[in-house]
Amino acid sequence: MINSTVDDNGHAQIPDQQQHHCHCCQFHSQNQHKPVPVPKCLPKRIILVRHGESEGNKDDAMYTVTPDYRILLTPKGIDQAKDAGSRIFDIVSDNGSEDNWKVYFYVSPYVRARSTLREIGRAFSRRRVLGIREECRIREQDFGNFQVADRMKVIKETRERFGRFFYRFPEGESAADVYDRVSSFLESLWRDIDMNRLHHDPNDDLNLVIISHGLASRVFLMKWFKWTVEQFEYLSNLGNCGFRVIQLGLCGEYSLAVHHTEEEMLEWGLSPEMISDQKWRAHASRSS
Repeated sequence: MINSTVDDNGHAQIPDQQQHHCHCCQFHSQNQHKPVPVPKCLPKRIILVRHGESEGNKDDAMYTVTPDYRILLTPKGIDQAKDAGSRIFDIVSDNGSEDNWKVYFYVSPYVRARSTLREIGRAFSRRRVLGIREECRIREQDFGNFQVADRMKVIKETRERFGRFFYRFPEGESAADVYDRVSSFLESLWRDIDMNRLHHDPNDDLNLVIISHGLASRVFLMKWFKWTVEQFEYLSNLGNCGFRVIQLGLCGEYSLAVHHTEEEMLEWGLSPEMISDQKWRAHASRSS
């Protein structure tokens, strides 16, 4: 496997992903209903994966004696991760019918995320994996060091009154803080893609698999699709080893609606207006 490094010292101005163009491709469309060639240098899919069931998910008391980043997967969580690997393999390989594809993994440094990657990775041969990168900016929200149960109960009740997005945990982070660092990660990600730091052969479909945490995945979606704070507040968390597939539509826009159903998106807390936008993205061209 190829290990790459993150270079955050570049000075290139990266446009928002809606207007992003690769230097290696020219991409224009005059008709939003007509399929057009999608630049091979862009990822075909970005798959956001939450870690498997952890000891902390099973027993909150674990957080009082074990640092959050050291929390392990349960045996059930390991099985969930293995199953997720098989399901993700089926998606990127079109159930084994496609051969020209590769994956690149990003993973949170937390033990439960890295263990999830280890089990997911068993589904992929070495030749399919372009690289693996540990990315600190997609780590779990910091809830404030050791989490004393009685104190955390009061804190979480206060968060509900204050607002889930802006409430900052004592000695920890708010969801807004996580949004800022995930936004920084996205800027670096686009630089990597734009400059082909992932060493991607344009003849292969590129699939980015980001193994992280529930909140980090939700704020990733919020940033990507320009959702508001109010829209974020309605989103449900991903289940353990649940994933969301952001996929290029026929005309070059990324959408959840290419892979996922309307029923799934409703279950996740997307409003009818948000779902309509996802359906539009699945068929709209960048020039429309």
